[in-house]
Formats: sequence, structure tokens, C-alpha cells
Amino acid sequence: MQNKVPSSELGDRMHRFRMQMDKDHPEWEHAVVFSKINLYYFTGTMQDGLLFIPRDNDAVFWVRRSYERAIDESLFPDIRQMGSFRDAAAVHAHLSDTIYLETEVVPVALLGRFQKYFPCFDVLSLDKQIATIRSLKSSYEISLTEQSGRIHQHVLEESVPDMLIEGMSEAAFVTQLYSVMIEEGHHGVSRFGMFDTEMIVGQIGFGESSIYPTCFNGPGGCYGMSSAVPIIGSRERRLKKGDLVFVDVGCGVDGYHTDKTMTYMYGRSLPDDVIAIHHQCVDIQNEIASLLKPGIAPSEIYDTIMQDLDPAFLHNFMGFGTRQVKFLGHGVGLQIDEIPIIARGFDEPLQEGMVMALEPKKGIFGVGMVGIENTFLITPSGGRCITGDGPGMIPVW
Repeated sequence: MQNKVPSSELGDRMHRFRMQMDKDHPEWEHAVVFSKINLYYFTGTMQDGLLFIPRDNDAVFWVRRSYERAIDESLFPDIRQMGSFRDAAAVHAHLSDTIYLETEVVPVALLGRFQKYFPCFDVLSLDKQIATIRSLKSSYEISLTEQSGRIHQHVLEESVPDMLIEGMSEAAFVTQLYSVMIEEGHHGVSRFGMFDTEMIVGQIGFGESSIYPTCFNGPGGCYGMSSAVPIIGSRERRLKKGDLVFVDVGCGVDGYHTDKTMTYMYGRSLPDDVIAIHHQCVDIQNEIASLLKPGIAPSEIYDTIMQDLDPAFLHNFMGFGTRQVKFLGHGVGLQIDEIPIIARGFDEPLQEGMVMALEPKKGIFGVGMVGIENTFLITPSGGRCITGDGPGMIPVW
């Protein structure tokens, strides 16, 4: 049975988008949305088409394929079928010279095909405006995120220890983990806005695999299947006693994600100094969470945390070697890498109802990536964790 996005939810999103555009671009007249993620956000269905948003008239969702599915899934008030952009252009004949669209995701070739029928001279971005309104979650969105968080907590804190068997490969572990997550209600994919990023489950590593270099902009690492498929996990790297097991995976329900990292000690305990570093990362997470209150800028939180850390601890903090990232957390929603970001340059104050993942981690030579990650809802009293409060470093023997 389909859970349709309520019409009131769709109406509120469109209203807030128009208000944001009026604030940032008071001269705007026409906007167009192409990407399936944003189409889902505004229409409640993920089809091949375009959402045409005139400033002074109602928006129209033009669907190439599948119109039948769009009608079945969506409560959007005006859905029309098109064979090509020509059909939409025949209705929206009088365009301004400037069009606002998703410059972060629309390919040049697609833009060229659009401009063949919609001859606009200037193309400007609406990415920031959509990202801004998506960053503030409604009660409907929060309820789905909380469902994801409960699945995440159960699987990573309770189920994973029973999956780990000496001699199993990373790839075998990942496939079993994925199967269990699906059975528990995970929607089956981890979506990212980062350009050309593929991710099925997340980053999983035994020992030093978790600090192996990747192109992914995060603190962890992964050997992957091969140089052609540097994700999922290695078929060759097998679990042995004394391994740190690093699991950084997304979960989701009806499109809405949570992000969580847990670590495990397999077969025997890791050295005391390694465990101490891990727990310092957990303390940092909890300190950041206490600051996640409306009115505080993410950049202020970042500077507050970083200036209090010992210079020696900063070596390999939030990465390994030269691959250290310059953030401590990020927004989560229809994609795992959303705004706001706990980093310098993000000066807009936090608002109640935003959802953020915090992930303080530190790479250790010969051991792997220690640390933690959980997803938090911003409230007046600080971040409320929705993915569990387990501190990680779970012993499995």
C-alpha cells in the first residue's frame, strides 16, 4: 500500500519555495525543477518530467514517463502528460528571458534540449533556495526520519554483532547487513547530492580498510570491490581476531534518511589508548549535540569545538593523513549530504526542526577509523538523538 505525501504537505512546500524565491530573487518570474529528488519533494512522485513554476500562476507537473504512475502516486493538483518539451512549451508560451533551475544537477545537454523550446537567455540557480526549504523538516518528515532512526539503532546496535563471523569477507558482511536492513524496513538506497556519487549501503571496513583513500568527501575509507567499483566492500579482506569493524551506513524510510556509524571490536579488545581516543570522539559528539539549538550558527559550533581540541588530537582527526574533511556534521533528509553543515562559512542560524548527523572520527594507523555518528533533531534544549545512544566499540567475542 502506498503512503502518499499529503496534499497539505505539498502545498506548504510550494508556498515556502515561493516565499524563499521572493526573498532572495524578488525579480523572479519562472522556475523549473528537473531532478527526481526535488520532483519528489514538490509532487510526491519520482517521474521523468519537469515541474514548471510560474510566479503568478499555479505550478504544473509535466510528466513524460510514467504519467499513469504519477497520477496513481501523487496528490499534486495539476499533472499533465507530455511527449516532449514541445507540449509544455505550447502551454507556457510567454517566458521571461531569465529562468531559474537546478544548475547543480541539470546537464548542459538537457538544458540545450529545454532551451530549444523554451528560449531563455539567462539561466540562474535555485539550488540554494530549494536546499534551504528542504533543511527545515515538517512533522510529517520528522516522523519518517524517526522511523528510519529506530531501524538504524536496532540493526547497528543489536543485530550486527550476530552477523560478524571470523573469516567472512567485507563483501559478504555488507550483503548480509543490507538484507537485514531491508527486512527491517529500510527503503533500500542511500542518496547523495554530491556530484556523480554512488553509494548502495555506505562505508564498511575491517581494520585498516576503513582508512583506505576514497574520493568520497567523508572521514572514513573503504577498499571496495575493485578500482572500477570502489564501494560495498572487499571480497579479499576477511575478518580476523583483533579487527576493528567500522560501519558507516545510511538508512531511510519513504525517502527520508538517517546516518549512523558504529564500531565493533572483534575477537579481542583493542589497545586501551585506541579505546580512549574513540571515547573522546563520543564525548565530542555529545558536546556538539548540546549546542544544536535554534539561533546558533553552525560555524560558531565548529569553531567552539575545534579550538578546544588538543593539537596532537587533531592529527588524523576527521580523516587520515592528508584526507581530513573540514566539517563535523551535516544536514540529513531526502539526501544524506544536505545543509546545514557544521563547518566554517555556514553562518545562518540553526532552526528547530532541522535534522543533522554528527560524526567526529579519527584515523589510527594500523587500526582503522574510530569514532561515532548519529542523527539528531534540533530542539530548544539541544540535539535529540534519533538513532540510539550506544557509544560504539561494541565487543564481539
